[in-house]
Amino acid sequence: MDTLAPAKAVASVSLTDADRDPEAFSQELGRSFERYGFAIVADHGIPADLIHRAEEKAKAFFALPEDVKRQYHVAGGGGARGYTPFGIETAKGATHYDLKEFWHVARDLPPGHKYSDSMPPNLWPAEVESFKATFQELFAAFDATGAKLLAAIARYLNLAPDYFVDTVRDGNSVLRLLHYPPIPGDGPNVRAGAHEDINTITLLLGAEEAGLQLLDRDGDWLPVTPRPGELAVNIGDMLQRLSNNVMKSTTHRVVNPPPERRRVSRYSMPFFLHFRSDFLIETLPNCISAERPNLYPVPITADDYLQERLREIKLT
Repeated sequence: MDTLAPAKAVASVSLTDADRDPEAFSQELGRSFERYGFAIVADHGIPADLIHRAEEKAKAFFALPEDVKRQYHVAGGGGARGYTPFGIETAKGATHYDLKEFWHVARDLPPGHKYSDSMPPNLWPAEVESFKATFQELFAAFDATGAKLLAAIARYLNLAPDYFVDTVRDGNSVLRLLHYPPIPGDGPNVRAGAHEDINTITLLLGAEEAGLQLLDRDGDWLPVTPRPGELAVNIGDMLQRLSNNVMKSTTHRVVNPPPERRRVSRYSMPFFLHFRSDFLIETLPNCISAERPNLYPVPITADDYLQERLREIKLT
């Protein structure tokens, strides 16, 4: 692993370079993840027309009457599927809820699949035409792009490029459609309180609307500003734990807009790529050394870890 980048600049990379020069790509991406926990990825392979269709479908759903949307809220479901109303999710350790509502699309499993107990079936709103087909297509596209990024991360960690293939096969990944409504005025709540992601890696579309910030190791909040159509990608807690904190799961937030933008909704679509439910998160031996002792000596399955964290953010 290379020396940490000295400049305060999250790497901006093109995924086409992963095929052209996989080693150089993995080093640039990995250094940014090790230093900041974030990177910007262009040329990611998710078609622009698909992204546009998905954005329109998401906006159409969130524009539905509140009583219609709430028909798709699963009480006691931890927000895992369907609709989670405004004012529920709260960042770990925070007092005030986030100013957002969201919808979750997950992996479709065949009947009787061994992960069915931890991965319930999807819900699909009948009120939005082609919602199901659009987001099944987008989920698959995110999954494919995520696999390429994980191959680069594996190279950076001195693992075989296909190391993560089995770890995420039928993984409990979730595509979240996010709506941050207009903000009426000043208050203690923010669009998304400071938090770390639970999962393996997150791929985010829609962050070009200002507000996303990461907490740098020096204590500064740095803006994350991908251009339209680019992905903001960040490390989650599961990969941080697996890599003994080599890969950094960085605290980030979505701050409220300035007064002139308060009447504008913000939409985004993060894809939370997860390990399979029974994957044992056990510190990688090559990430342990005398200088970096094992910080996580007790292994935990991905599903047990997920449930633990969902309780902390008040979704269960």
